[in-house]
Amino acid sequence: MLSVLVFSTLLWLSLILTLRFCLKLLLSYHRWMFEQHGHISTTTKVWVTLVRLLSGRKPLLYSYQTSLPCLPVPPIKDTLERYLESVRPLLSGPEFQRMTVLAAQFENSLGNRLQRYLKLKALWATNYVSDWWEEYIYLRGRGPIMVNSNYYGMDFLYVTPTPIQAARAGNTITALLLYRRKVNSEQLTPSRVPGTVIPLCAAQCERMFNTTRTPGEGTDVLQHWQDSEFVAVYHRGRYFRLWVYKAGRLLSPREIEYQIQRILDDPSPPGPGEDRLGALTAGDRVPWCAVRKQYFSSGVNKRSLDCIERAAFFVTLDDEEQGMMGEDPVGNLDRYAKSLLHGKCYDRWFDKSFSVVVYKNGKNGLNAEHSWADAPTVAHLWEFTLATDAFQLGYTEDGHCKGEVERSLPPPQRLTWDIPVEVQEQVSISLSVAQALADDVDCHVFPFRDFGKGRIKKLKISPDAFIQLALQLAYYRDRKTFCLTYEASMTRLFREGRTETVRSCSNEGCAFVKAVESGEGPEHCRRLFRLAAEKHQNLYRLAMTGSGIDRHLFCLYVVSKYLGVESPFLTEVLSEPWRLSTSQTPVQQLELFDMKNHPDFISLGGGFGPVADDGYGVSYIIVGEDMINYHVSCKHSFSETDSHRFGAQISRALLDLLSVLSPAKTENSQAQDKKQQ
Repeated sequence: MLSVLVFSTLLWLSLILTLRFCLKLLLSYHRWMFEQHGHISTTTKVWVTLVRLLSGRKPLLYSYQTSLPCLPVPPIKDTLERYLESVRPLLSGPEFQRMTVLAAQFENSLGNRLQRYLKLKALWATNYVSDWWEEYIYLRGRGPIMVNSNYYGMDFLYVTPTPIQAARAGNTITALLLYRRKVNSEQLTPSRVPGTVIPLCAAQCERMFNTTRTPGEGTDVLQHWQDSEFVAVYHRGRYFRLWVYKAGRLLSPREIEYQIQRILDDPSPPGPGEDRLGALTAGDRVPWCAVRKQYFSSGVNKRSLDCIERAAFFVTLDDEEQGMMGEDPVGNLDRYAKSLLHGKCYDRWFDKSFSVVVYKNGKNGLNAEHSWADAPTVAHLWEFTLATDAFQLGYTEDGHCKGEVERSLPPPQRLTWDIPVEVQEQVSISLSVAQALADDVDCHVFPFRDFGKGRIKKLKISPDAFIQLALQLAYYRDRKTFCLTYEASMTRLFREGRTETVRSCSNEGCAFVKAVESGEGPEHCRRLFRLAAEKHQNLYRLAMTGSGIDRHLFCLYVVSKYLGVESPFLTEVLSEPWRLSTSQTPVQQLELFDMKNHPDFISLGGGFGPVADDGYGVSYIIVGEDMINYHVSCKHSFSETDSHRFGAQISRALLDLLSVLSPAKTENSQAQDKKQQ
């Protein structure tokens, strides 16, 4: 019996490992992504069938993690060729020749040596990019993370489910905790490439809750706790600990609303230095580290700071009203974005993995720290939260949360502090730094309603390629030149994958923009557009499948620093500014939203600050078939950028592209359109 037990156990383990290995081999196949839509090869069809068979019927959140392939290190020759191709439209003839010589010298000397070290790392590391990317791009930054790193997500555009602040907070907090329960029990459905069975890495979900970025002298540290039964709440300069569990039971939405209302009704004033304490997380990192080490490492300050840092997440009960409302809906929408991006610079805790903001009129939103995860992961959480709040939990007729209230609940615990004068002085310094940064940000949010994904797809064009080429046309009209353009692509087809850069400003795209601006014929422009769109799609596919440019060059640069050697080529490449930084916020859970019966429940998406002082940050979300929401940011301090002007250029470019690509209508088709209208 013992022999049978041992043999059956070993056989079972061998079978599991064999199945995982086979699935890993299958998921390493990426040729399917480069096949034309509607022309799928027999190999790919067989491959899809095998992936379905080995995937299981009801996989858990992390079921695919050990079966995902490792990110491959691309050949250095290929990376350099793609890099030179990407900068060709941006450089003059002599400049391009100089860069070509630098690249050749790098490849023939230092490059191959660095490549060998990088391949060694790839042999033992789960992902040769992600740990260095997290540390050197995010955690080692010594400047403010507010605006420069953190990003935001917005509420519904047209609808506010309830005007009662405490009720909205009750449902929002409940929905977030239900999502955490799904993550912890792995009941969340694994994310996949849209329209396919291909799984995506879920590693970023692990540090979504109970996580804080703590400041250090040379580098910050991400701290994660396994569980937390409370959230930290800020209201009018006071901090509270709100227990959301009682004897292992999650409080009902109505009970959480009751507790939030207690905080709102609390008349006690802030303690000395307490009201603006959050400014320490908005300013420079080194002073915050020094103050934290000296004044928050023991006693009452440590206990209160621990409550904030160990909380599931942070909640701000804002005393302002926000949203697209009033006599100036456009301006109010812009102010709503700025409020979520930086607030008053002291009423958010920017170090938390994410902070939820609930406004006086019931509008909400969130601000997320960037080092632990990228926007699609947070967007997935926020989609679930908005949908659960509005469609699952719901509200009573008078706008309150549903459920019963246990009146014996202990009140929220007010956090106490002992803030000496030295700390208050540093708070003032950090606040002045953060306030200058916040005042410099110019934000513009606008929904583009003339057409959307549905109209673009009828032209048999990728919506993302269409939008990116419109951005190129808009930037060229705005600044009379082209620039290095960053579009974020994911590498979550690989284990612990994060992002890769798509260099959207291509030779083909520039040729199309010049043809449009010089008044070339429609047929010629359409042909150039098709070439540019296909080029963009190919660049995106290469980035997703591990053959991008920038993460490889970044890692080679890190290796050179470890070895103590200098590379003029890598130094120049990594110092090039991204004057147009773009990102699409994908809608990942359409099944949660009933767009037919509830068309007003449209998400605004989210945005981020400009990456370059003289550039633009553009985020967009494709909502349904007929709308694209844009978030544009830049800096007032650079006189040649203006978010509203650039937003107008984007709208104009979208319409111009559609007119170029749409063949002239016959009288019959025009009559049919009028009849339909």
